Amino acid sequence: MSKNGMIVAGVMSGTSADGIDVALVQITKSKPHARVGRAHAIKFLGHMQFPYPAKVRASILGAMNARTASVADLARLNFLLGELYADAVLDTQRRFRAQADLVGCHGQTLYHQGEAQSFLGHKVATTWQTGEGAMIAARVGVPVVSDFRPADMAAGGKGAPLVPFLDYMWFRDARVGRIVQNIGGIANLTAIPAGARPEHVLAFDTGPGNMVIDAVTQELFRKAFDRDGKIAAFGELIEPVLRRILSGAFFRAKPPKTAGREEFGREFVVEFLRLCRGTRKQDVVATATALSARSIADAIRRFVIQGRPTSPKTGEKWGTQNGAGLREIILSGGGARNATLVGMLAELLAPLGIVVRFSDEFGLPSDAKEAVAFAVLAYETWNRRTSNVPSATGAKRGAVLGKISYA
Repeated sequence: MSKNGMIVAGVMSGTSADGIDVALVQITKSKPHARVGRAHAIKFLGHMQFPYPAKVRASILGAMNARTASVADLARLNFLLGELYADAVLDTQRRFRAQADLVGCHGQTLYHQGEAQSFLGHKVATTWQTGEGAMIAARVGVPVVSDFRPADMAAGGKGAPLVPFLDYMWFRDARVGRIVQNIGGIANLTAIPAGARPEHVLAFDTGPGNMVIDAVTQELFRKAFDRDGKIAAFGELIEPVLRRILSGAFFRAKPPKTAGREEFGREFVVEFLRLCRGTRKQDVVATATALSARSIADAIRRFVIQGRPTSPKTGEKWGTQNGAGLREIILSGGGARNATLVGMLAELLAPLGIVVRFSDEFGLPSDAKEAVAFAVLAYETWNRRTSNVPSATGAKRGAVLGKISYA
Protein backbone atom coordinates (compact mmCIF):
# COMPACT_ATOMS: atom_id res chain seq x y z
CA MET A 1 0.00 0.00 0.00
CA SER A 2 1.39 3.38 -1.02
CA LYS A 3 1.20 6.65 0.88
CA ASN A 4 -1.71 7.49 -1.45
CA GLY A 5 -3.77 4.69 0.01
CA MET A 6 -4.76 1.16 -0.92
CA ILE A 7 -6.03 0.13 -4.34
CA VAL A 8 -8.82 -2.42 -3.93
CA ALA A 9 -10.59 -4.43 -6.62
CA GLY A 10 -14.25 -5.16 -5.92
CA VAL A 11 -15.82 -8.14 -7.69
CA MET A 12 -19.57 -8.65 -7.94
CA SER A 13 -21.83 -11.11 -9.73
CA GLY A 14 -25.48 -10.64 -8.89
CA THR A 15 -28.64 -12.70 -8.77
CA SER A 16 -29.25 -12.15 -12.49
CA ALA A 17 -26.08 -14.21 -13.08
CA ASP A 18 -25.35 -12.34 -16.29
CA GLY A 19 -21.67 -11.82 -15.59
CA ILE A 20 -18.90 -10.30 -13.50
CA ASP A 21 -18.39 -6.66 -12.55
CA VAL A 22 -14.96 -5.49 -11.41
CA ALA A 23 -14.34 -2.02 -9.99
CA LEU A 24 -11.00 -0.54 -8.96
CA VAL A 25 -10.98 2.08 -6.21
CA GLN A 26 -8.30 3.87 -4.24
CA ILE A 27 -9.10 4.27 -0.55
CA THR A 28 -7.16 6.53 1.75
CA LYS A 29 -7.21 6.40 5.53
CA SER A 30 -9.62 8.62 7.38
CA LYS A 31 -9.99 9.81 10.93
CA PRO A 32 -13.14 8.80 12.81
CA HIS A 33 -15.80 11.51 12.78
CA ALA A 34 -17.79 12.02 15.97
CA ARG A 35 -21.13 12.21 14.16
CA VAL A 36 -20.92 10.15 10.98
CA GLY A 37 -18.26 7.60 11.86
CA ARG A 38 -15.75 6.68 9.15
CA ALA A 39 -15.47 9.00 6.19
CA HIS A 40 -12.89 7.53 3.82
CA ALA A 41 -11.70 9.26 0.70
CA ILE A 42 -12.74 6.83 -2.04
CA LYS A 43 -11.48 7.49 -5.56
CA PHE A 44 -13.12 5.55 -8.38
CA LEU A 45 -10.48 4.35 -10.85
CA GLY A 46 -12.36 2.22 -13.34
CA HIS A 47 -14.85 -0.54 -14.01
CA MET A 48 -15.23 -3.43 -16.45
CA GLN A 49 -17.97 -5.99 -17.11
CA PHE A 50 -17.42 -9.58 -18.23
CA PRO A 51 -20.39 -11.68 -19.40
CA TYR A 52 -20.44 -15.27 -18.23
CA PRO A 53 -19.90 -17.82 -20.99
CA ALA A 54 -23.30 -19.24 -21.94
CA LYS A 55 -22.59 -22.72 -20.51
CA VAL A 56 -21.33 -21.24 -17.23
CA ARG A 57 -24.41 -19.06 -16.85
CA ALA A 58 -26.67 -22.02 -17.56
CA SER A 59 -24.85 -24.05 -14.90
CA ILE A 60 -25.21 -21.23 -12.35
CA LEU A 61 -28.90 -20.74 -13.05
CA GLY A 62 -29.46 -24.48 -12.85
CA ALA A 63 -27.75 -24.64 -9.46
CA MET A 64 -29.62 -21.69 -7.93
CA ASN A 65 -32.23 -22.90 -5.48
CA ALA A 66 -32.05 -26.34 -7.12
CA ARG A 67 -33.93 -29.21 -5.50
CA THR A 68 -31.19 -31.62 -6.57
CA ALA A 69 -27.64 -30.95 -7.75
CA SER A 70 -24.37 -32.82 -8.30
CA VAL A 71 -21.94 -32.22 -5.45
CA ALA A 72 -19.04 -32.73 -7.86
CA ASP A 73 -20.41 -30.13 -10.27
CA LEU A 74 -20.96 -27.61 -7.46
CA ALA A 75 -17.37 -28.12 -6.27
CA ARG A 76 -16.07 -27.67 -9.82
CA LEU A 77 -18.18 -24.56 -10.29
CA ASN A 78 -16.66 -23.05 -7.14
CA PHE A 79 -13.13 -23.38 -8.49
CA LEU A 80 -14.08 -22.41 -12.05
CA LEU A 81 -15.68 -19.18 -10.83
CA GLY A 82 -12.55 -18.44 -8.83
CA GLU A 83 -10.58 -18.69 -12.07
CA LEU A 84 -13.04 -16.47 -13.96
CA TYR A 85 -13.01 -13.86 -11.19
CA ALA A 86 -9.20 -13.84 -11.25
CA ASP A 87 -9.19 -13.41 -15.04
CA ALA A 88 -11.61 -10.50 -14.70
CA VAL A 89 -9.48 -8.74 -12.05
CA LEU A 90 -6.28 -9.22 -14.08
CA ASP A 91 -7.93 -7.87 -17.25
CA THR A 92 -9.26 -4.85 -15.35
CA GLN A 93 -5.84 -4.11 -13.87
CA ARG A 94 -4.29 -4.19 -17.34
CA ARG A 95 -7.01 -1.98 -18.78
CA PHE A 96 -6.54 0.75 -16.16
CA ARG A 97 -2.83 0.17 -15.54
CA ALA A 98 -3.34 -0.26 -11.83
CA GLN A 99 -2.26 -3.01 -9.44
CA ALA A 100 -4.66 -3.96 -6.67
CA ASP A 101 -3.34 -4.40 -3.14
CA LEU A 102 -6.48 -6.28 -2.08
CA VAL A 103 -9.51 -7.93 -3.69
CA GLY A 104 -13.04 -8.06 -2.27
CA CYS A 105 -15.18 -10.69 -3.99
CA HIS A 106 -18.86 -11.18 -3.18
CA GLY A 107 -19.06 -14.44 -5.12
CA GLN A 108 -22.08 -15.88 -6.90
CA THR A 109 -25.10 -16.49 -4.69
CA LEU A 110 -26.54 -19.95 -5.20
CA TYR A 111 -28.84 -19.94 -2.18
CA HIS A 112 -29.83 -17.42 0.45
CA GLN A 113 -32.26 -18.06 3.31
CA GLY A 114 -32.14 -15.22 5.78
CA GLU A 115 -34.95 -16.57 7.97
CA ALA A 116 -34.29 -19.68 10.06
CA GLN A 117 -36.19 -22.77 8.93
CA SER A 118 -36.43 -26.32 10.28
CA PHE A 119 -33.63 -28.65 9.20
CA LEU A 120 -32.79 -32.01 10.81
CA GLY A 121 -34.50 -31.02 14.01
CA HIS A 122 -32.88 -27.59 14.23
CA LYS A 123 -33.72 -24.06 13.11
CA VAL A 124 -31.15 -22.95 10.53
CA ALA A 125 -30.62 -19.78 8.47
CA THR A 126 -28.05 -20.10 5.72
CA THR A 127 -26.41 -18.53 2.70
CA TRP A 128 -24.03 -19.71 -0.01
CA GLN A 129 -21.85 -17.58 -2.26
CA THR A 130 -19.54 -19.63 -4.45
CA GLY A 131 -16.25 -18.67 -6.15
CA GLU A 132 -13.03 -19.84 -4.52
CA GLY A 133 -11.14 -16.95 -2.93
CA ALA A 134 -7.90 -18.94 -2.69
CA MET A 135 -7.83 -19.30 -6.49
CA ILE A 136 -8.22 -15.54 -6.93
CA ALA A 137 -5.47 -14.83 -4.40
CA ALA A 138 -3.07 -17.26 -6.06
CA ARG A 139 -3.69 -15.89 -9.55
CA VAL A 140 -3.77 -12.16 -8.73
CA GLY A 141 -1.05 -12.35 -6.10
CA VAL A 142 -2.78 -10.34 -3.35
CA PRO A 143 -5.04 -11.20 -0.41
CA VAL A 144 -8.73 -11.73 -1.12
CA VAL A 145 -11.69 -11.09 1.18
CA SER A 146 -14.72 -13.19 0.23
CA ASP A 147 -17.84 -14.83 1.72
CA PHE A 148 -19.09 -11.64 3.39
CA ARG A 149 -22.60 -12.62 4.47
CA PRO A 150 -22.13 -15.40 7.07
CA ALA A 151 -20.55 -13.17 9.73
CA ASP A 152 -23.61 -10.93 9.78
CA MET A 153 -25.88 -13.98 10.02
CA ALA A 154 -23.81 -15.36 12.89
CA ALA A 155 -24.51 -12.04 14.65
CA GLY A 156 -28.26 -12.58 14.22
CA GLY A 157 -28.70 -10.71 10.92
CA LYS A 158 -30.13 -11.81 7.61
CA GLY A 159 -26.80 -11.50 5.79
CA ALA A 160 -28.16 -8.79 3.49
CA PRO A 161 -28.26 -6.09 2.38
CA LEU A 162 -24.58 -5.20 2.81
CA VAL A 163 -24.27 -2.36 0.27
CA PRO A 164 -25.83 0.22 2.69
CA PHE A 165 -22.40 0.70 4.24
CA LEU A 166 -21.21 2.26 0.96
CA ASP A 167 -24.53 4.03 0.38
CA TYR A 168 -24.20 5.89 3.66
CA MET A 169 -20.57 6.83 3.10
CA TRP A 170 -21.10 8.02 -0.48
CA PHE A 171 -24.58 9.56 -0.55
CA ARG A 172 -25.34 11.01 2.89
CA ASP A 173 -26.09 14.72 2.96
CA ALA A 174 -26.59 17.17 5.80
CA ARG A 175 -29.66 18.79 4.19
CA VAL A 176 -31.18 16.32 1.73
CA GLY A 177 -32.73 12.99 2.66
CA ARG A 178 -32.09 10.34 0.03
CA ILE A 179 -33.20 6.86 -0.91
CA VAL A 180 -30.48 4.92 -2.70
CA GLN A 181 -32.26 2.32 -4.83
CA ASN A 182 -30.39 -0.48 -6.55
CA ILE A 183 -32.33 -2.37 -9.22
CA GLY A 184 -30.42 -5.53 -9.98
CA GLY A 185 -31.98 -8.98 -10.14
CA ILE A 186 -33.45 -8.09 -6.77
CA ALA A 187 -34.28 -4.47 -5.88
CA ASN A 188 -33.04 -3.05 -2.59
CA LEU A 189 -33.09 0.38 -0.99
CA THR A 190 -31.15 2.34 1.56
CA ALA A 191 -32.98 5.27 3.16
CA ILE A 192 -30.65 7.95 4.53
CA PRO A 193 -32.40 10.84 6.32
CA ALA A 194 -30.91 14.31 6.04
CA GLY A 195 -28.06 14.59 8.53
CA ALA A 196 -28.47 10.96 9.57
CA ARG A 197 -26.17 9.09 11.88
CA PRO A 198 -25.18 5.53 10.84
CA GLU A 199 -27.72 3.91 13.19
CA HIS A 200 -30.53 5.81 11.45
CA VAL A 201 -29.96 4.12 8.09
CA LEU A 202 -32.81 1.85 7.01
CA ALA A 203 -32.23 -0.71 4.26
CA PHE A 204 -34.00 -3.80 2.93
CA ASP A 205 -34.91 -5.70 -0.23
CA THR A 206 -38.11 -4.41 -1.81
CA GLY A 207 -38.74 -7.38 -4.11
CA PRO A 208 -37.90 -8.26 -7.72
CA GLY A 209 -35.85 -5.82 -9.74
CA ASN A 210 -34.95 -7.19 -13.17
CA MET A 211 -35.29 -10.87 -12.29
CA VAL A 212 -38.93 -11.40 -13.25
CA ILE A 213 -38.76 -8.99 -16.20
CA ASP A 214 -35.78 -10.84 -17.64
CA ALA A 215 -37.33 -14.27 -17.10
CA VAL A 216 -40.62 -13.49 -18.83
CA THR A 217 -38.85 -11.67 -21.66
CA GLN A 218 -36.67 -14.74 -22.22
CA GLU A 219 -39.68 -17.06 -22.09
CA LEU A 220 -41.96 -15.03 -24.34
CA PHE A 221 -39.56 -13.25 -26.72
CA ARG A 222 -36.38 -15.34 -26.52
CA LYS A 223 -34.44 -12.24 -25.48
CA ALA A 224 -32.24 -12.10 -22.39
CA PHE A 225 -33.80 -8.82 -21.24
CA ASP A 226 -36.11 -6.02 -22.33
CA ARG A 227 -33.57 -3.51 -23.64
CA ASP A 228 -34.51 0.04 -22.55
CA GLY A 229 -37.97 -1.26 -21.60
CA LYS A 230 -39.10 -1.08 -25.23
CA ILE A 231 -41.32 -4.18 -25.06
CA ALA A 232 -43.00 -3.05 -21.85
CA ALA A 233 -43.62 0.38 -23.35
CA PHE A 234 -46.13 -1.17 -25.79
CA GLY A 235 -47.95 -3.26 -23.20
CA GLU A 236 -50.98 -2.69 -20.98
CA LEU A 237 -50.91 -3.50 -17.29
CA ILE A 238 -52.82 -6.53 -16.04
CA GLU A 239 -54.13 -4.95 -12.86
CA PRO A 240 -55.72 -8.04 -11.23
CA VAL A 241 -52.39 -9.85 -11.43
CA LEU A 242 -50.53 -6.91 -9.89
CA ARG A 243 -53.01 -6.60 -7.03
CA ARG A 244 -52.86 -10.30 -6.26
CA ILE A 245 -49.07 -10.51 -6.23
CA LEU A 246 -48.53 -7.30 -4.27
CA SER A 247 -50.83 -8.62 -1.54
CA GLY A 248 -48.37 -11.46 -0.95
CA ALA A 249 -46.55 -12.13 2.32
CA PHE A 250 -43.14 -10.80 1.26
CA PHE A 251 -44.48 -7.39 0.28
CA ARG A 252 -46.49 -7.09 3.50
CA ALA A 253 -43.60 -8.11 5.77
CA LYS A 254 -41.85 -5.33 7.66
CA PRO A 255 -38.09 -4.78 7.36
CA PRO A 256 -35.51 -6.07 7.87
CA LYS A 257 -36.09 -8.47 5.00
CA THR A 258 -34.13 -9.93 2.14
CA ALA A 259 -35.07 -11.78 -1.05
CA GLY A 260 -33.57 -13.79 -3.88
CA ARG A 261 -34.44 -16.49 -6.37
CA GLU A 262 -35.93 -18.44 -3.48
CA GLU A 263 -38.80 -15.91 -3.51
CA PHE A 264 -38.82 -14.62 -7.11
CA GLY A 265 -37.08 -17.30 -9.17
CA ARG A 266 -38.35 -19.98 -11.49
CA GLU A 267 -41.31 -21.11 -9.38
CA PHE A 268 -42.54 -17.54 -8.99
CA VAL A 269 -42.20 -16.89 -12.73
CA VAL A 270 -44.17 -20.05 -13.60
CA GLU A 271 -47.01 -18.85 -11.38
CA PHE A 272 -46.77 -15.30 -12.75
CA LEU A 273 -47.08 -16.55 -16.33
CA ARG A 274 -50.02 -18.75 -15.32
CA LEU A 275 -51.84 -15.75 -13.86
CA CYS A 276 -51.17 -13.77 -17.06
CA ARG A 277 -52.39 -16.55 -19.36
CA GLY A 278 -54.56 -15.38 -22.25
CA THR A 279 -53.08 -11.87 -22.45
CA ARG A 280 -50.73 -10.31 -24.98
CA LYS A 281 -47.04 -11.01 -24.53
CA GLN A 282 -46.25 -7.29 -24.34
CA ASP A 283 -48.79 -6.95 -21.54
CA VAL A 284 -47.00 -9.65 -19.53
CA VAL A 285 -43.66 -7.84 -19.78
CA ALA A 286 -45.31 -4.52 -18.93
CA THR A 287 -46.94 -6.09 -15.87
CA ALA A 288 -43.63 -7.60 -14.72
CA THR A 289 -42.05 -4.16 -15.10
CA ALA A 290 -44.86 -2.52 -13.13
CA LEU A 291 -44.44 -5.15 -10.41
CA SER A 292 -40.89 -3.94 -9.85
CA ALA A 293 -41.83 -0.26 -9.93
CA ARG A 294 -44.87 -0.60 -7.67
CA SER A 295 -43.16 -2.85 -5.14
CA ILE A 296 -40.40 -0.25 -4.79
CA ALA A 297 -42.84 2.66 -4.46
CA ASP A 298 -45.09 0.75 -2.06
CA ALA A 299 -42.12 -0.17 0.14
CA ILE A 300 -41.04 3.47 0.30
CA ARG A 301 -44.53 4.63 1.18
CA ARG A 302 -45.34 1.91 3.75
CA PHE A 303 -42.05 1.25 5.46
CA VAL A 304 -39.92 4.36 4.96
CA ILE A 305 -42.31 7.28 5.02
CA GLN A 306 -45.44 6.10 6.82
CA GLY A 307 -43.55 3.60 8.94
CA ARG A 308 -41.27 6.29 10.41
CA PRO A 309 -38.61 3.76 11.52
CA THR A 310 -36.84 4.04 14.86
CA SER A 311 -33.18 3.74 15.69
CA PRO A 312 -32.48 0.20 16.99
CA LYS A 313 -30.01 1.69 19.47
CA THR A 314 -31.97 4.61 20.91
CA GLY A 315 -35.60 3.97 19.97
CA GLU A 316 -35.60 7.49 18.49
CA LYS A 317 -37.85 8.07 15.47
CA TRP A 318 -35.84 9.61 12.67
CA GLY A 319 -36.87 12.20 10.21
CA THR A 320 -39.82 14.49 9.81
CA GLN A 321 -43.50 14.15 9.11
CA ASN A 322 -42.51 14.03 5.44
CA GLY A 323 -40.54 10.83 5.78
CA ALA A 324 -37.13 11.90 7.08
CA GLY A 325 -36.96 14.80 4.65
CA LEU A 326 -36.55 12.38 1.75
CA ARG A 327 -36.42 14.32 -1.50
CA GLU A 328 -34.39 12.18 -3.91
CA ILE A 329 -34.17 8.58 -5.04
CA ILE A 330 -30.81 7.67 -6.56
CA LEU A 331 -30.99 4.73 -8.98
CA SER A 332 -28.28 2.22 -9.82
CA GLY A 333 -28.08 -1.27 -11.30
CA GLY A 334 -29.30 -2.60 -14.63
CA GLY A 335 -32.86 -1.45 -13.99
CA ALA A 336 -31.67 2.17 -14.10
CA ARG A 337 -31.26 1.70 -17.88
CA ASN A 338 -34.85 0.52 -18.33
CA ALA A 339 -36.59 3.72 -19.38
CA THR A 340 -40.08 2.29 -18.93
CA LEU A 341 -39.33 1.10 -15.40
CA VAL A 342 -37.72 4.42 -14.48
CA GLY A 343 -40.70 6.32 -15.92
CA MET A 344 -43.17 4.22 -13.93
CA LEU A 345 -41.18 4.77 -10.74
CA ALA A 346 -40.89 8.52 -11.28
CA GLU A 347 -44.66 8.79 -11.77
CA LEU A 348 -45.39 6.78 -8.61
CA LEU A 349 -42.99 8.80 -6.44
CA ALA A 350 -43.84 12.27 -7.71
CA PRO A 351 -46.84 12.64 -5.33
CA LEU A 352 -44.44 11.98 -2.45
CA GLY A 353 -42.19 14.82 -3.54
CA ILE A 354 -39.35 12.45 -4.43
CA VAL A 355 -37.41 13.07 -7.65
CA VAL A 356 -35.40 10.48 -9.57
CA ARG A 357 -31.64 10.83 -9.95
CA PHE A 358 -28.88 8.40 -10.93
CA SER A 359 -25.72 7.34 -9.10
CA ASP A 360 -23.66 8.40 -12.13
CA GLU A 361 -24.49 12.01 -11.23
CA PHE A 362 -22.57 11.49 -7.98
CA GLY A 363 -19.43 10.09 -9.57
CA LEU A 364 -20.35 6.45 -9.03
CA PRO A 365 -21.31 4.63 -12.27
CA SER A 366 -24.57 2.77 -11.88
CA ASP A 367 -23.22 -0.55 -13.11
CA ALA A 368 -20.17 -0.33 -10.83
CA LYS A 369 -21.78 0.51 -7.51
CA GLU A 370 -22.10 -2.96 -6.01
CA ALA A 371 -18.56 -3.90 -7.06
CA VAL A 372 -17.31 -0.70 -5.43
CA ALA A 373 -19.25 -1.63 -2.29
CA PHE A 374 -17.39 -4.92 -1.92
CA ALA A 375 -14.07 -3.20 -2.46
CA VAL A 376 -14.91 -0.89 0.45
CA LEU A 377 -16.18 -3.76 2.61
CA ALA A 378 -12.96 -5.68 1.93
CA TYR A 379 -10.94 -2.64 3.00
CA GLU A 380 -12.85 -2.54 6.29
CA THR A 381 -12.27 -6.24 6.87
CA TRP A 382 -8.55 -5.91 6.12
CA ASN A 383 -8.41 -3.23 8.81
CA ARG A 384 -10.40 -5.43 11.24
CA ARG A 385 -13.38 -3.09 11.37
CA THR A 386 -17.08 -3.90 11.36
CA SER A 387 -19.00 -3.00 8.20
CA ASN A 388 -22.45 -4.51 8.41
CA VAL A 389 -25.28 -2.08 9.19
CA PRO A 390 -27.35 -3.73 11.95
CA SER A 391 -30.35 -1.47 11.29
CA ALA A 392 -30.38 -2.88 7.74
CA THR A 393 -29.69 -6.57 8.34
CA GLY A 394 -31.26 -7.02 11.77
CA ALA A 395 -27.96 -8.13 13.33
CA LYS A 396 -27.60 -7.78 17.09
CA ARG A 397 -24.17 -6.18 16.72
CA GLY A 398 -21.59 -5.01 14.24
CA ALA A 399 -19.50 -7.72 12.58
CA VAL A 400 -16.20 -7.88 10.73
CA LEU A 401 -17.33 -9.45 7.46
CA GLY A 402 -15.71 -12.03 5.22
CA LYS A 403 -12.88 -14.52 5.16
CA ILE A 404 -9.35 -13.77 4.01
CA SER A 405 -7.37 -15.89 1.53
CA TYR A 406 -3.68 -15.00 1.41
CA ALA A 407 -1.57 -15.06 -1.73
